[in-house]
Amino acid sequence: MFVLRLLLKNAFRHRLRTLLTMVGLVVAISAFGLLRTIVDAWYAGVDATSSTRLITRNAISLTFPLPLHYAERIKGLDGVSGISWANWFGGIYITERNFFAQFAVDPPSYLALYPEFVLDEAEKQAFFRDQQGAVVGRKLARQFGWKVGDTIALRGTLYPGTWTFTIRGIYEGKDAKTDEQQMFIHWKRVSENIRTRHAGGKADFVGVFIVGITNPDEAPQLSQAIDTLFRNSLAETLTETEKAFQLGFVSMSETILIAVQAVSLIIILIIMAVMANTMTMTARERLAEYATLKALGFPPRFVVQLLFGESLMIALIGGAIGIAITFPLAQAFVSAVGTLFPIFKVSALTVGLQLLACLTVGVVAAAWPAWKMSRIDIVQGLRHVA
Repeated sequence: MFVLRLLLKNAFRHRLRTLLTMVGLVVAISAFGLLRTIVDAWYAGVDATSSTRLITRNAISLTFPLPLHYAERIKGLDGVSGISWANWFGGIYITERNFFAQFAVDPPSYLALYPEFVLDEAEKQAFFRDQQGAVVGRKLARQFGWKVGDTIALRGTLYPGTWTFTIRGIYEGKDAKTDEQQMFIHWKRVSENIRTRHAGGKADFVGVFIVGITNPDEAPQLSQAIDTLFRNSLAETLTETEKAFQLGFVSMSETILIAVQAVSLIIILIIMAVMANTMTMTARERLAEYATLKALGFPPRFVVQLLFGESLMIALIGGAIGIAITFPLAQAFVSAVGTLFPIFKVSALTVGLQLLACLTVGVVAAAWPAWKMSRIDIVQGLRHVA
């Protein structure tokens, strides 16, 4: 208890300097946590993938569709438990700022492959029956104030015109990793619209196939088998695990993610330098005090403990405030960017890294002055009084 009081008294002997150092720590630790959360949000789709699903797309690019009749041939392969398909819809709700994912799907087969989308059975059946119906995620519905039975209009981009949908269900995620900011509509309605407007056109084509498999260990062999089926056809395929498919999107912004991670580390290095300067000034000012302690018989380790204790106390107090601020800061950030990040949550790992950063800053900042003060000469130190 005596040592704790001594550390507190020493830490706040120069209150302005200590408070400014703590402010820097708060800013650095909260910024580090926010940047780490942004990186985690980019990878959220990868974390939510399933090892029992494969994605089959056109080998050239996602922008090139695949014929619907491929589904029957894929379904006939051993090890395939189910198949569905989806098209990106890309409609605009009121303004471009209200961006969220919209997929035209075959509802029965699609929802069967995604058990993480928890939907009331009555709502599910209502969605199946109504070709103008739609299902939306809980977070999306909460953001726009939608409820079951509401009619919403989307302005088509890939599929021109104004499209109206009746919300037939609101799904919830099975766990925190599930994206609750998506909208699902009927693929058949989109297909019939294309057929009407373009006399056939690409009506019987899909963006991707979602392939359910019984044994995740057979994913490489099944992927190869699917692609072999359509080799040398007019629309060759590329099949990969759902995780690899999502990582393909993340890799498009890999440079940005590396830059964000680099900035988060630079912030910690800067505050480490500031903290080290503070502790060096503190040690220099107390040179005579430490020399007196040694003259009274206190061992060098006691001086080292005082410096390390003071540095860690400042770092942990500032860090704790920074960690606490990270949560409301993250909420404010996600509110500002809207639906850009479907899953934006400060993880336990991020909090752990923030705490580790605090401890590292405290230890490193005190290392040099502690070593110097442990080796001071008593006579030289006492002479410093004059």
